[in-house]
This record gives sequence, structure tokens and C-alpha cells, in this order.
Amino acid sequence: MVNPGLFSGNKSVNSVKVSFRIPYFTQWGQSLLVCGSVPALGAWNVKRGVLLSVVHQGSELIWGGSITVPRGFQCQYSYYVVDDKKNVLRWEMGKKRELILPEGVQSGHEIEFRDLWQAASDSLPFRSAFKDVIFRQSWDLSEATVGDNHINFESEREAVLVQFKISCPNVEKDSSIYVIGSNTKLGQWKAEKGLKLSYFGESVWKAECSLVSSSFIFFLNSKSTYRYGKYDRSGNFSIESGSNREVSTNSTRNDVKYIFLSDGMLRETPWRGAGVAIPMFSVRSESDLGVGEFLDLKLLVDWAVASGFHLVQLLPINDTSVHGMWWDSYPYSSLSVFALHPLYLRVQALSNNIPEEIKKEIEKAKQQLDRKDVDYEATMATKLSIAKKVFAQEKDLILNSSSFQEFFSENEGWLKPYAAFCFLRDFFETSERSQWGRFAHYSDDKLEKLVSKDSLHYEIICFHYYVQYHLHLQLSEAAEYARKKGVILKGDLPIGVDKNSVDTWVYPNLFRMNTSTGAPPDYFDKNGQNWGFPTYNWEEMSKDNYGWWRARLTQMAKYFTAYRIDHILGFFRIWELPDHAMTGLVGKFRPSIPLSQEELEREGIWDFNRLSRPYIKRELLEEKFGAAWTFVATTFLNEFDKNFYEFKEDSNTEKKIASKLKTCAESSVLLESEDNLRRNLFDLSQNIVLIRDPENPRKFYPRFNLEDTSSFQDLDDHSKNVLKRLYNDYYFCRQENLWRQNALKTLPVLLNSSDMLACGEDLGLIPSCVHPVMQELGLVGLRIQRMPNEPDLEFGIPSQYSYMTVCAPSCHDCSTMRAWWEEDEDRRLRFFKNVMESDELPPDQCIPEVAHFIIRQHFEAPSMWAIFPLQDLLALKEEYTTRPATEETINDPTNPKHYWRYRVHVSLESLIKDIDLQTTIKDLVRWSGRSLPKEQASGIDASLLAALSVAEAVTVLQVAEAVSEKQKFSGTTEKHVLVK
Repeated sequence: MVNPGLFSGNKSVNSVKVSFRIPYFTQWGQSLLVCGSVPALGAWNVKRGVLLSVVHQGSELIWGGSITVPRGFQCQYSYYVVDDKKNVLRWEMGKKRELILPEGVQSGHEIEFRDLWQAASDSLPFRSAFKDVIFRQSWDLSEATVGDNHINFESEREAVLVQFKISCPNVEKDSSIYVIGSNTKLGQWKAEKGLKLSYFGESVWKAECSLVSSSFIFFLNSKSTYRYGKYDRSGNFSIESGSNREVSTNSTRNDVKYIFLSDGMLRETPWRGAGVAIPMFSVRSESDLGVGEFLDLKLLVDWAVASGFHLVQLLPINDTSVHGMWWDSYPYSSLSVFALHPLYLRVQALSNNIPEEIKKEIEKAKQQLDRKDVDYEATMATKLSIAKKVFAQEKDLILNSSSFQEFFSENEGWLKPYAAFCFLRDFFETSERSQWGRFAHYSDDKLEKLVSKDSLHYEIICFHYYVQYHLHLQLSEAAEYARKKGVILKGDLPIGVDKNSVDTWVYPNLFRMNTSTGAPPDYFDKNGQNWGFPTYNWEEMSKDNYGWWRARLTQMAKYFTAYRIDHILGFFRIWELPDHAMTGLVGKFRPSIPLSQEELEREGIWDFNRLSRPYIKRELLEEKFGAAWTFVATTFLNEFDKNFYEFKEDSNTEKKIASKLKTCAESSVLLESEDNLRRNLFDLSQNIVLIRDPENPRKFYPRFNLEDTSSFQDLDDHSKNVLKRLYNDYYFCRQENLWRQNALKTLPVLLNSSDMLACGEDLGLIPSCVHPVMQELGLVGLRIQRMPNEPDLEFGIPSQYSYMTVCAPSCHDCSTMRAWWEEDEDRRLRFFKNVMESDELPPDQCIPEVAHFIIRQHFEAPSMWAIFPLQDLLALKEEYTTRPATEETINDPTNPKHYWRYRVHVSLESLIKDIDLQTTIKDLVRWSGRSLPKEQASGIDASLLAALSVAEAVTVLQVAEAVSEKQKFSGTTEKHVLVK
């Protein structure tokens, strides 16, 4: 609040003039408008807000306007960019502004609020990732000194009263903020005589002063220049970057003007940090049972801090137990978007009183499951078996505890349906709810009967409660540990849910169950992808302001302070496929503006059956199937015209083709491999030019890459030219405004549902509206060097990335840095010559010197974050590169049934002992100018040593001392230098 001591006086009036002033550059036809919480400002109805007028001031556009308000007035307000009909084009991000009229305003006084536009990026420091982790403070307003400036207006009739306000989220304890400038009240640029600001909470600093002179001329159009700066605890003063700020008084005789300067953020070098990415299941420790566990995150955090990292990024950790087999290793196919995966449970931590026989079973399991890769089925079975035994002895103690009761009360909305679903899945031995009889369709009454304490299976229901409770405790413990260590835990928000999930059972109206989600052909898969998730019914979701999404983000925020939005393009538009499709090629964007039959007819296109049905000629069959073409024709096709064929009813979809092929294979009637036949038959079914809308037969969508089809090649030139033009219009022009509007409906809801830092995975076929919207909303994008956004580049240039990005040499959806280096000899040569600037032949393998070069490039990038897969970091040391590089790949997007099972071959305990690797990474962080965790200012993290035995800790300290001595004599020369 404003310090009431500054604005005090005896005389007052019933109304005063309040003015608004803000610089903002608009496009032609746009205006600025102020709207607020009171009727005078429209009561949050933008159409009734106050339009501002504009004046040119140098190269700036200054917007201003005023209202008359009563004494004691206060409200909230924001600025909006509108068109000539007051339709909102853009709005300010962050918190609403507070307007509080100072007490004792006298007749003739004017109050002016001079603001700067609040961009979305300005609010990022106030997200929990920074506020609660990176810039966390150990002090609050009660510990800060609040200014006590009193002014007697009776003796200062010619005063301009200015309040300076600046936001400084990154301030060390015992530091101070000052404003210095050209005016005598601002020290005339002498830091020691500047105006000290007081802390007002939430990173806001304020100070007030009066600019007074006996000369009226001084005030008329006078200007003062100024900047903000910091005094640290050592007495060092650092002034903000950028040009001088300016305040003009423009007061006239007998006026007293109150100027409230909202100067945005202290201008400092943008904060940059680094992190490590690894799936939870890939982590290896000496305590786990065959897979990484939530409590392993504490060791991973220790290693991250010791290596100079501020962030640990995971893949999704929700329960995926749909099939009861290794298919469930796919972490993006959620059984529940709220439940945590039992795979990550540490069974040893379930109780302090585990019987000896169970302890022996655990130790035996540790030995058996300590394999090169995750054995998903064996690990799940072992953990659940042991958990049931511990549950049997402790269920009453736990279920009656106040801690469990609190957990249950906070989570029963999703926990009860989840437990009931798991019971039905196991009872009927399938998650396909059409096999569940009367329970196929969910209702609250059926749920209450299923989870009733009087039911015979209530103990089974309670077991699922019990497992989720302990998963919550273990992940919460790890998350709190990370926060205290200054490490952001970054989660992953999957774009879809499994068709047979708790969410589609309970909320079927929120999903289009007859469709499937995927991605069109792109870098990851030239044939497109089909993920098998139903697409969302956004219209239905909007009816409660996307409550399901808001609940998801609220749940995530219990554990994470940042998150990755998987396939953020899906919030603009999603690639929708029919439920009967198995591949991802023949889809359409939803929402999108289709080609109408009338539009096509106007262009001379009329044979819609020819264009929208598979175009199959005899010569195409002979070309694809050779001597087996007659078998294919008689088994799968009908000849409807001489030498022209169509699929039979039992073979006219991809799923039907696959099913019929399987039957033929079982009968041993196939003349060639089932895979080859399926691939070629799918090609036939995809040989179309237009896709007819199943819900409106007069609407059509161009088939992706339609020019590649023989159906297109056999058309006349006029039809080809028309269809090429309409194809380009559909995919790259006509949808942009629709997709922008769609994203601006949904994404702000996600961002406002929590205070986590949001990052968007914006890879693939990117519409031109995506990056402007992400920038507008303050979303951090992703840059992978081998997948540049620029069409004319083969390799991205990290030094040219924008600040609002995460940069990485690879990700979980592509090969690792080592594997990529080895995959393509010609590409390796081009990278070595054009990026590494060497004319020599590159090494066949990604040796540590190559890895160092690539990783250093990313550390030095302007991106806010440089996040590295752990496998890529291990490539910095030769002893960690003995495993074949291809075995380090986490996912193969071209294989919908990929087994997600990669495990790091070195334990976290071993990595913690490897001071040399930590030093190499930490040096890269330091040299790049990225932020180091505070604990790395000097010495070795005590908690890291605590994780080791006494002998190991002594060894670590000795190695650290030796490395330190070595560095004293090595200067700042890089550890690895690539010889050219």
C-alpha cells in the first residue's frame, strides 16, 4: 500500500482527477483501453472501459486518459489492446494493478499513474520456480525497513510528489535498492546520496519524494533522469542496465501533482540456468528395485547441485497401468491424470517395521531386478506383491492416521474413481470397460457402492488408497528436498489420456471417443504418428472453464515448480484421426476450416468419390505386390470397373486390414511377410487426395503430402494446380487466426491454474501463429539443434536462440547426442565442417571432445535454460561411453509399441563420487555465465557427503582439493580443446 504518511493534509474534496499514462506501440486500427473493477472503469466489461487517446513523443506512442473519482477511491485495473469495436486483441499478463487513492488529497491536485505494459515474461520471476526455489527469500516485509517520508503540504505548495516503484525478485538478504538520478533529491547520480527504497512484499520496492523549488519555472516541463541500483551486503553498488529512465513533471503554478511510477522490473542481465533431464524409470541407485524411484530424486538433486544445475526434468509420472503388461511402460498414456505410478514406489519406505522375511524378499528382488534395462512387468509385479504384504500388517494403523485422513479428504474426488477403476480392471481382467457389464457406464451411485466400506472387496479398494498415499508422501519428500536445495523439479503434462482410462470412464463427455490423436508427418516420423488417445471435446470442457485441466495443474503443482506442456501445438489444433486408423498419415486438423464442396465445385473439382476413395489400379497392384497381386486382389479387394479396384467391406479400414492379415497369417495362406503386406495395403488405403468429413459429407480436407500419391499424379493439370493451391491454403494460411483464437481460449486457463513455470514443447509442423502466442503468454519454447525452426538451416545456431527458450542437444523423442553423431556419416561431416569449423575428417564416434563442444554451445546460448539429457552429459567422460549409443535411446516415435525401458548404466552414488565429471560440467556452467546453485559458491555440499560412507566422503574431499589445486594453475583454459 501507499505510505499514508506521505500524502497527508487537512483540506480535501469529494472528487479528484485520476489520469493514466502508458507507452505502447500499436498497429493501425488498434487502440489502448483501461478497464477495472469499478463502474467508472467498466467493472471488468472491456466494452465499457475507458478508451485512451494517443500522442507521439519521439519514437514512442504515449496513451493517456482520465476519470473523476470520489475521495477514498480504490480499485484494480488493467490495460487492453482493442480494435475499433472494442474487441480485445491483447491483454496485460500478471496480477491486476492496484489503484489506491492517497489520503488527504486537496482541491486542485491531480493523481497520475504512469505505467509500463505488463508483458507475460515480466511475471515469470513470480512463478514458483523462481519465487520459491531460485530466488527464494528468508525474509519478508516485517523484517524490512519501511520508509517514513512525511511532507507538509501547507509549506510545499509547488510540489510534484513522486512515488518510485520497482520490482526486484532477485535480491540477496541484507541488500538494498536505491534510485539515483539527475535531481538533487536523487543524489545527482551519486549512489551514496540516492533515494533508498523500502520493501513492500512480493518483490516490490517503493520510495516517495517531493520535487520542490521556489521557482515555478523549474517545474514547467522539467525532466529528471534516473536509474535503479542495488547495494549488496558488502557495500558494492550495481546500477541497472539500459538507458536512463525519465520522469517529466509538467506541473503548473498552484498545482500539486502526485505521480505514481510503476517502472516494471529492475533491468538486469537476464537470469540463465541449466538443468538435467532423465525419465524417472531410467534412474539407477543402490536402493531401488529395478527402476528409478521417487526417493532417488534426492540423490539426483544432490548430484545436480554439485554439477551446477538448477533443474531436474522428468517425463510423466502418472499411473499408466492399462494393459497389465510392458505396453504400460509408455509414460504418456495415462490411466489417470491424477494418480501416481506404483512403479516408482520405494517399498522399503512403506514402514519402519517391515518383518525380516519381507526384508529378505526385498533384498533378493533388488539383485534379480538389477538389470541393464527395466523389466516393467517383473518390477511392477514384485513391488505390488511386497506392498500388499506390508499393507496387510499396517493397514489399520495407516488408514486411521490423521495424515492419511487428510490426504484422503483432499484427494477423494479422483482417488475413489481411481481405486474403483483399478478394482474393476483387475476383476474383469481388462481395462476395456465395455466388458464390465453394468459398470461400463460410470455414475456416482455406482461408484459409492464400489467403494463402500460394506463391500466384500473394500480391502482391495483401500490398498489402492494406501499405495497412492505412500507415493504422495515419497514424492512430496523429494520435492521439498529439491526446493530447499534450490533445484526446480520440472514435470511433464501429457497431451492425451488412454482411451481406457479413469478419466474417459468418469468424464466421457469431455472426449471424442470415436477419434484418435496423433501428429502429421514431421522430423520424428515421415509417416505421421498415431498415439491412440481420444481427442478433446473443447466445447464441452469450456462449460466449466476447463475444470478438468485446472484440477490437473493444481495436482501437479503439489510436487513440481515447473512443467513441460507436451505437444503444445495440440492446444492450437490437434491432428485428429478416425478411431479405425492405425497410422498417423490420413488425418485432419481439429479445429480447422475445411474445403467445402461448393468451394471445390467453383474451382472445377467435382469427382469427389474419385478423390476421396482409395485410387487402386491394376498396374499399382502389380507394382506393389508383384506375383502376389492376384492374391491381394481376391482377398482384400473388389473389381468395380475394368482394372479398377476398391476395398471389400471387411478390409476397408487399417484396423480391418490388420485383423484380416492376422487371420490369414494364422491360416498360413500369406505369400510374403505379414509386415510387408500390411505396409503395402496401408499404402493403398492411403492413396487418396481428399478426406471426406465423417460428420458432414460436403466438407473435405486435403490429404497430407497429397502430391506424393499416384491418385494425385493421374489427375489433369488444372485439378493438380487447384488442389496444390488449396492444400497450401488449408495447411499454411486459412487456419492461422482460428488456431490463435483457440490457443488463447485454452492456454491461459492452464497458466492461471497454478504458479508453476510453463514450458511448451513446440516441435514438429509449427503454424506461424504459435510462436507469437507463446511469446504473448510468456511460454518458454524448446530448441533442439538438429530440428531448427528456420527452414533454410540444417543445424540450429544456439548462439541465435531467443531468451524465452530451453535449448538442448537432444530429447527423449530422438536419438542421443552420441547416437545421432554415429547415425549418418555425411551429416556428421557437414556438422564437423560447418558448425565445428574443421576441414579434417570427423571421428566416427562422439568422443568427449566433440561432446564438450556441442554441450558448451548450448551452455553459452542466450536461452533461459540449457537442459541436457543425462546420457549426453555422460558422453563428456570416455568411461561412460562403453555402452552402444543406440541403447541409450528412450523412445522411438516411429514405433507405437516401443518399450520404454532405458536405465542409466551408472548409479547415482557413483556419479556423486565422480568429482571430475562434476567439475567439468560446473566449469561449463560457470564459463557460460549461467547461474550456479548457491551451495556451489564454495566447498562440497554437506548433504552430498552424507549420502556416502565415511571413507567415500573422505575420498571425495581429497579429490575435490586436488582438483581445486589443479585449477589454481590452469587459469580459465577449457578442459577439452578440439584439435582441428
